[in-house]
Amino acid sequence: MVKLDQENRAGYTKQLIETLNEQNITDFRELFFELHPTDQIDVFNSITKKQRITVYKYISPEEFAEIFQGLELYKQKQYIAELQQNYAIDVINHMSYDDIADFLGELPEITKDLYLGMMEKEEAAEVIHLLKYEDQTAGAIMTTEFISVSTTETVSDVMVRLRTEAPEAETIYYLYVIDHQFRLVGVVSLRDLIISPLEETIEEVMLSRVRAVETHTDQEEVARIIRKYDFLAIPVTAQGKLVGIITVDDIMDVVEEETEEDFGEMFAVRGSLDTNVTSYTAAKKRSPWIIMLMFLGLITAGVIGQFEETLEEVILLSVFIPLIMGSAGNTGTQALAVVVRSLALGTVDRSTISKMLRREFGTGIMLGIICAFTLLILIPLIYPQGGFWLAGIVGLSLFVTLSISTMVGATVPLIINKLKIDPAVASGPFITTINDLLGLIIYFSIATALLDYMPPQ
Repeated sequence: MVKLDQENRAGYTKQLIETLNEQNITDFRELFFELHPTDQIDVFNSITKKQRITVYKYISPEEFAEIFQGLELYKQKQYIAELQQNYAIDVINHMSYDDIADFLGELPEITKDLYLGMMEKEEAAEVIHLLKYEDQTAGAIMTTEFISVSTTETVSDVMVRLRTEAPEAETIYYLYVIDHQFRLVGVVSLRDLIISPLEETIEEVMLSRVRAVETHTDQEEVARIIRKYDFLAIPVTAQGKLVGIITVDDIMDVVEEETEEDFGEMFAVRGSLDTNVTSYTAAKKRSPWIIMLMFLGLITAGVIGQFEETLEEVILLSVFIPLIMGSAGNTGTQALAVVVRSLALGTVDRSTISKMLRREFGTGIMLGIICAFTLLILIPLIYPQGGFWLAGIVGLSLFVTLSISTMVGATVPLIINKLKIDPAVASGPFITTINDLLGLIIYFSIATALLDYMPPQ
């Protein structure tokens, strides 16, 4: 199997295209199927529609199914429209049930029902079963293509079964042991199976303590469990009965999806991260946040207006408004990132919350002290007309602001998480705007209080 790097991919693709143009099916198939499946997808995405039409004639639906289920959803929608109906149905019939469910679940109801109606009845029934589970749960991402064994089977019996059943299974690294009522009672790894005497029963070689998840378990929780235990797969049960498995490759997709979702929430761009969405769609997704933040900005402007007299008396105070607002927003966003990450990894519980908040508060205080002392040195040098009085106001304001902003950034996502809402919605722009507002109030309150002590200019 050939694996392409960035340098030789272009040359290899050019060679493949030449075989297509020459209609040399033998050389094309030899070159194409020497590639790693991931490189096959990359090559397929780089050729034109006309060239893809030719490829469909050169490879079977079963072979294309392996490529198709590795494509991004928008590419799947694009390419399925290029296929003849019978070819498309054969492709879908050769895909894994969970991949079929993922693809059909994103299609309009009419199109989905059309494909299901033309699929083989057994495959369609399995897919319909998977589509019933709530989105982003273990049931929705599991596959029902697994191998289960009974406690009374011998190692020899199972090894013989594997020769015939393994090609249809999602993975054979773990075999799940069930009783006569299909309840999960154990697990045996392929390694243990290989090194065990052939005459031993599965009950003698299996592990009876099995870590499983229920069909309603959130996919993020499934990802945390697989990460914690370094599983290659995890069984899914419904009231104790084995109904499916989730493999590590599916969890990698979940991690990518959840990371993108949290990233979008934190920066108020959820739904518009994909570069393939139109400007209109991106603007529609982002506009609610921008409008909300605009109104918060009006409140910020109102705060400055309330301290107009202070600004008129010491106009130099206005120079440091961006410094106060920027520092408040930055420290709040840093604390937000720390807490959201901890929540996502599941490392936050009652025993660690107070410790984490104390640490963040202490961090804010130390940052405030460092920045305040830096300003006490720099401001008199840069703005000698303000002197140490101005440096003291700005330094003290920044010290208090950073201490409070860090706590705001840390506590808001915890409160939102307690309300059973995704903590990532406490987005960076939201926290930044709130801390900007608090920073201004602190800054002008301290400046107003100290005006009477200002030395004559």
